[in-house]
Amino acid sequence: MDVFGSFALVLAFICAVYAFVGGIAAIVTRHPLLIKSARQSGIATCCLIFIATFSIEYLFFTDNFASAYVVSHSNRALATFYKIGALWAGQEGSLLFWSFVLAIYVFSVLVAYRNKNGELMPYVGVILAGVQIFFLTLNNFIASPFKALAVPGANGAMEFVARSDGNGLTPLLQYPEMVIHPPHLYSGYTGFTIPFAFALAALLARYPGEKWIHLTRKWTMIAWGFQTAGILLGAHWAYAVLGWGGYWGWDPVENASLLPWLTGTAFLHSVMMQEKRGMMKVWNVWLVFSTFLLCIMGTFLTRSGVVSSVHAFAQSNIGRWFVGFLVVIFLTCLVAYVKNRDYLTSENQLDSVVSRESSFLFNNLVLLVSCVAVLSGTLFPVLSEAVSGSKISVGAPFFNKVNIPLGLFLLFLTGVGPLLAWRKTSAESLKRNFAWPLILGLIGGAALFFAGMREFYALLCFSLCIFVTTTILMEFYRGAKVIRTRSGASFLTSAIELTMRNTRRYGGYIVHMGMVLIFIGLAGAAFTQNVQKEMQQGSSMQIGKYTLVLQGLDTKPEANYTGHRLIVEVFVANKPIMMLYPERREFETNGETGTMVAIYSTLREDLYVVYAGQSPAGSDLPVIHAYLNPLVKWIWFGGVIVVFGTLVALMPNRRAVLVLTGAGAKQTAGETLVRGMTPSVTIREGHD
Repeated sequence: MDVFGSFALVLAFICAVYAFVGGIAAIVTRHPLLIKSARQSGIATCCLIFIATFSIEYLFFTDNFASAYVVSHSNRALATFYKIGALWAGQEGSLLFWSFVLAIYVFSVLVAYRNKNGELMPYVGVILAGVQIFFLTLNNFIASPFKALAVPGANGAMEFVARSDGNGLTPLLQYPEMVIHPPHLYSGYTGFTIPFAFALAALLARYPGEKWIHLTRKWTMIAWGFQTAGILLGAHWAYAVLGWGGYWGWDPVENASLLPWLTGTAFLHSVMMQEKRGMMKVWNVWLVFSTFLLCIMGTFLTRSGVVSSVHAFAQSNIGRWFVGFLVVIFLTCLVAYVKNRDYLTSENQLDSVVSRESSFLFNNLVLLVSCVAVLSGTLFPVLSEAVSGSKISVGAPFFNKVNIPLGLFLLFLTGVGPLLAWRKTSAESLKRNFAWPLILGLIGGAALFFAGMREFYALLCFSLCIFVTTTILMEFYRGAKVIRTRSGASFLTSAIELTMRNTRRYGGYIVHMGMVLIFIGLAGAAFTQNVQKEMQQGSSMQIGKYTLVLQGLDTKPEANYTGHRLIVEVFVANKPIMMLYPERREFETNGETGTMVAIYSTLREDLYVVYAGQSPAGSDLPVIHAYLNPLVKWIWFGGVIVVFGTLVALMPNRRAVLVLTGAGAKQTAGETLVRGMTPSVTIREGHD
């Protein structure tokens, strides 16, 4: 299967080159057979990538230890579940997985639009093929996952060998979320290729109107949803596995995943200005270009070794290929823009600072400033080493100092923007929409202050969360009230009906509500406590209201590792409430160790207990590091709401359709005859 998979990758590269070259010829000649053959070649490329990916997975599942990649990242005792995740455990397999996920998107686009948008799709096909050529070049010639295991023979020639077992999977990856998190994040990274391809194609083809935006809105939202889920799953993995008590440390690879999310979020907001008013066309095109460039840069940072990170792959020379690809992309975008910038002339101007357009503009500026700050802080060690010869790292205090105020301003805009009118908002409208939210936000902040909260940013965050929540609930209440008055249904049923009639708008409100919950969780970080202590059996430690008593230690032999765990009983007010089992695992195949954190989680706080190893003082006593992290559960719950809101926004609108009866039908008191017709009691539902 290694030869079969390698051959499939070579064929995929050849098909991608034909799709690229043939696509250009089709654009020049407009010959229908060329257009069709280029598209079919693009589809064949995707199918061959699928075959290659399934081939490497087959090698894992059959324990083929003649394959160097399988030897490096698997062993016989590895659970089947983790053999799926072993595909992206190393450099070579992760790049193939990138090509695989991208192929799913490309295949879907080429099939979905095969007989549509004939002027645009040849350009889209060429751009997608160009991106695939780059990654297939890496898959075939730079970092192939199909290399056979070989050793020098007696005559100096390399001889193929097969080992009896492999080295095993890195312990940090032997956690269920690491089989779920990377596919989500990769789906986000690769998904942004689709709006990039359509934006660049529309610019090159001078495609009229905003149709490319309508064509790619759902693809952009799908990519954004996956990126959001991937970031949150990665944060939860870091929280539950790494054992440092936190979920976001401004690690370079964490930052790399956040950057395209920031620009993608900006695009999803500002694109509405182009749809409604024909504004910000240049801005939107460059937001799409920047998002894709940041996706490639994030991949570069993860794989090049230029930054140090627990999430990154080992040092390699593959980084220069990504730098070259970034340069090619940027120059292509720049030339396309300079040549066709007159096509992007705005149709309207900003009429008022107090308008929805203005709120979207401020929203974009905040997101872009945050993106620049995170990017500069992430790359500062690299730049400082290039200039001065010494690597100077930028830590969490810098990122927090810049991004906390920006995040709070963004939270404020989350509540303000949707309630402002297009073009200009009247004073009466401002009073009607914002009076109660402001009052309740101020009351909530005052109540927390008098209750003893003195952390300024946390206090401001909670007040803004109350403000934004009130604005969102008022929007649902007003709309549901109208439907309830007409239909007589309950408020809940009316709210669901309201949401389904305008899924994009109210799905967006659900996303905003999820972000409010995430901000509540983030604000809890201001009140974190932690205690570390050497403990012997029967001793105790206190953190917050919890008393932790070490009741014993035990050893758990498993197929792939040996677990050494502590048995910790948790008391509150001298009453036992539960047992926790923090654990350290020893993996015999590679001699590495891993940590499994024990967490007692409530809506109010997490009791987070880590077995931090043996005492360095020589007593060999176990060391327990306990954290009390308030409100963390709100982050994960908020993330679920954000993803749910994204799914709602992707659904087609549902609208009520009145079925009318003839004029002779009996009317009830108070009904008005409209042109000889009266509405019947029947209401049908239709879909866009």
